Amino acid sequence: MFDPYLEAWNLTPDGEAITTNYGGLLPVTRDGESLMLKLAFEPEERRGSGLMIWYAGEGAARGLEYDGAALLMERVTGPRSLGDMARSGADDEATRLLCEVAATLHAPRDRPLPELVPLEPWFSALWPVAEARGGLLGRAADAARVLLATERDRVVLHGDLHHGNVLDGAERGWLAIDPKGLHGERAFDFVNILRNPDIDTSLIPGRFIRQIDVIAEAADLDRTRFLMWVVAFTGLSAAWIINDGQEPASDLALCALAAEELDRTEPLPIDQVK
Repeated sequence: MFDPYLEAWNLTPDGEAITTNYGGLLPVTRDGESLMLKLAFEPEERRGSGLMIWYAGEGAARGLEYDGAALLMERVTGPRSLGDMARSGADDEATRLLCEVAATLHAPRDRPLPELVPLEPWFSALWPVAEARGGLLGRAADAARVLLATERDRVVLHGDLHHGNVLDGAERGWLAIDPKGLHGERAFDFVNILRNPDIDTSLIPGRFIRQIDVIAEAADLDRTRFLMWVVAFTGLSAAWIINDGQEPASDLALCALAAEELDRTEPLPIDQVK
């Protein structure tokens, strides 16, 4: 499946391919430069590839070629890992670096927007699961409805910003990969930091509240609204997992932590959360 692009873009394979139901990745070279060829089969992956071109290497790996189905991009191979940092005593630093990358990605560009999906349809999987199950998922749906009806500070969103999707670009700094191509309230993009770099780390006692505060300060977020986005998005993630026939224990645990913190800090009435 890579052969037409190897010929059209003058590429030489430089490693083993990785293929999934969603697409494929192949390390390649061109004129001595290490690159990555990505094929996308799913709409969200194709949107993400288009967004990589729009970023133009600002806070993200450089996209060099794109035809709607395939993306040729810079291969990011620096040795540092934000996940390793978070697991080895530098969790706050890793979070702040992610917030710095987010600020670059969220900055406006003076060029036409790529294809993007608003957050409201992105949440469509939550409504029926929340109605069927209630409880925390019902609360997540309530939070999502309030937030989506009162969106503020809307930007182009990466959509899956976390430790594994921001890589060490050496002298180019930390660079994002694998966006989803969304558009909506800026705070949404920071929730996945709390769910990563892995389940065990995300549920270390005290870690959740600590990182809520680090993110709220580093990204200049309203803490109450951010907690509401955590409730809403962890509920959405739980709904996706339930629809796949599994039980979302870790997402529900984080949803509960966010809901408890909202209750503890006496959140603003719904009509003031605007």
